[in-house]
Amino acid sequence: MYRFYLSPNTLAEALELKAKHGAAARFIAGGTDLLIDLARAESPESAESGLIDLTRIPGMAEIWEEGGALHLGPLVTHNQCVRDPRIVERAFPLARACWEVGAPQIRNRATIAGNLVTASPANDTIVPLLALDASLRVESAERGSRTLPLAQFFRGVRQVDLAADEMLTRISIPLADGVRRGNFIKLGLRRAQAISILSVAGSLAVKNGDGNRHEGEITHAAIALGAVAPTVVRAPAAEAYLLGRTLTEETVAEAARLAAMQARPIDDLRGSADYRLAMTATLVARLLRQLRDGRAREGWLEEPVTLWGDTQGRWPVTRAEGERHFDSSSPLRSTVNGVEVELAGGMTLLDSLRAAGFLGVKEGCAEGECGACTVFLDGMAVMACLVPAERAAGSELVTVEGLAASDSLLHSVQQALIESGGVQCGYCTPGFVMSAAALLEERPNPTRSEAQEALTGNLCRCTGYRKILDAVVAAGESTDRRG
Repeated sequence: MYRFYLSPNTLAEALELKAKHGAAARFIAGGTDLLIDLARAESPESAESGLIDLTRIPGMAEIWEEGGALHLGPLVTHNQCVRDPRIVERAFPLARACWEVGAPQIRNRATIAGNLVTASPANDTIVPLLALDASLRVESAERGSRTLPLAQFFRGVRQVDLAADEMLTRISIPLADGVRRGNFIKLGLRRAQAISILSVAGSLAVKNGDGNRHEGEITHAAIALGAVAPTVVRAPAAEAYLLGRTLTEETVAEAARLAAMQARPIDDLRGSADYRLAMTATLVARLLRQLRDGRAREGWLEEPVTLWGDTQGRWPVTRAEGERHFDSSSPLRSTVNGVEVELAGGMTLLDSLRAAGFLGVKEGCAEGECGACTVFLDGMAVMACLVPAERAAGSELVTVEGLAASDSLLHSVQQALIESGGVQCGYCTPGFVMSAAALLEERPNPTRSEAQEALTGNLCRCTGYRKILDAVVAAGESTDRRG
C-alpha cells in the first residue's frame, strides 16, 4: 500500500523530508481520503508512495485567534471544529459542515487541511471556508512560506496550487467587525456518511442586526456552492444583488435564481445535472430564509458527540526517541488491551490487528463506511481501516476483546445487547459495541438522540436499529443504577 513511512518530530523535519522525496512521498494527517486513494491506485507507482506522518509533531492541532482572524493548524480535525466555541460562534458554517462529514470516528481523524488538499468539489468544509473568505499559508523548506486566498488554491477537480515540496500549514478565517450570521446546508442520499449531491454555505450582515434575525438592509453577502462545478464556487451575481436589499420573499427568490446560474453541474451516480441545478436554487433560498428568520442553528447540539474520550481531540505526540522510520520489515510495538504486542507495518491498522490475532476487529467495507473495525487509538474511537498501522507504534489500543471486565463479566453494552436482542447476526456487533462504549464514557446516561449520533458511523445490514439503540440507552441506565 505504501513503500515507506516517516514520522518527523518537527515541522522543519517534515518539510525537509518532503523536499528530499518530492512527489514520491505524501503527507498524511488523518488519512481518511489518502488511504482509500492508495488502495484504489491504478498505477504501481502511485500505490508505492511513501508517507510522511504529521501527527506526532507538537502544536499542529491548535485553533487560535490572532490579528483579527481565526487560525487553524494543519492537524485540526473536524471534531475539534465542531466542539470549539470560537468556531461555533464566529464561523458557524464551518462548524456545521464539519458536523456533516462522515461519522464521529472519521471526524476524530480527518483534518480540515486534508479536506482542502484533496480538493473534491463535493468536499464539505471547502464550501463554508470559501464563503468565509479564508486564506491559506503553504510552506516549503527551500522557499519559505506564501499566503494565498482559498479561491486561488483550487485549479480544477482535485488539483491545487501546491508544489511537490510544499505543505499547507495554516488556514485563516478573517473575523469581520459587527455581527455576521451564516449556515451550511448539505443535500445527500442519506442522513450521515454521505457524499454531497450539492451543498451551499452563506454569510450575511445587515444594518442594525440583532445577532439573531436578519431583517434589515444587507451590508455583506457571501454564497458558496459545492458539487455543482469543477471546483467549489462563489455566486457573485447573487451576492451583488443582495447588497442594500432586505430579505423579502421576492429578494430570496431572485437571489436563489442568480446563484443557480453559477452552477455547471454534471450527471453522476448521486444526481442528475437538472436535479442539482433545481436544488441549488432551492437550497440557497432555504439558507437565506433560515438567516432571515433566525433559524440557522436549528438542530445544533450544544455538546455534539465526539467519541474522543478525555483527549480533547488531540493526538499524543510523545514517543520513543529515534522511532521515525518504518518499513514493512520493522515490527511495531503497541499496547493492545493492556498487553505489549508486535504489529506488522505497511498496511492498515485493521489488517495489522487481524494478522496479530485480534479477529473481533471486522472488515466490512475497508473504506470507513460501516464502522465494523472501530477501535480506540490513544483514547479516541477511530476506524482501523483508515489508519496506517505505523500510527499505532508506541500507542495504546483497545479492541472489542479488551472491553469486558473479566471472562465472566461483560461490558454493560455487551450485556444490554444480549438482553435487548440487538446482536442479530453479530458481524457488525463489535463496531457497535466499541462506539457505544465510547459514548458511555462521554455521556454515562445518554439520550436516544445521542445514541443515534454516536452510531451514525456503524451500519447493520440485518434489520433495523431500534433494539441496538434500546441497548445503548439501557446500558447507560444500568450503569447509572449501579453507580
